[in-house]
Amino acid sequence: MDLMKTGKFIADLRKEKGLTQEQLGEKIGVTNKTVSRWETGVYLPPADVMLVLGELFSVSVNDILSGKRLTDDEYKEAAEENLTQVIKASSFSLKDKKEFFKKKWLKEHIAIMVFIGICIIAVFIAGILIKNV
Repeated sequence: MDLMKTGKFIADLRKEKGLTQEQLGEKIGVTNKTVSRWETGVYLPPADVMLVLGELFSVSVNDILSGKRLTDDEYKEAAEENLTQVIKASSFSLKDKKEFFKKKWLKEHIAIMVFIGICIIAVFIAGILIKNV
């Protein structure tokens, strides 16, 4: 999978439809800068966006990843190769995903944990004060 080839293919498909980067971005809910990044091979569109692009341009996701319209003979070979490369290029391993969600959970719940801690300390101090009275 060649990001530059994929990007050029997306640009060619967009131009065939007579769309600007901005118009394409509006149709799929991204900015023209994002479309530009795809077309210059900086990064790939997310999988859900590739499905939308495929429908919009009447091509398969496999065609998009391959950077060309595939013949029936090329399709199966390209599918296996593209899938393998996408999995290898995945930015997150299972371990990374677990760590990410642990940190996310902690960020979302830290305020509650601090509040509960303060309440426990307040109850403890109140108990000491009442006992000394």
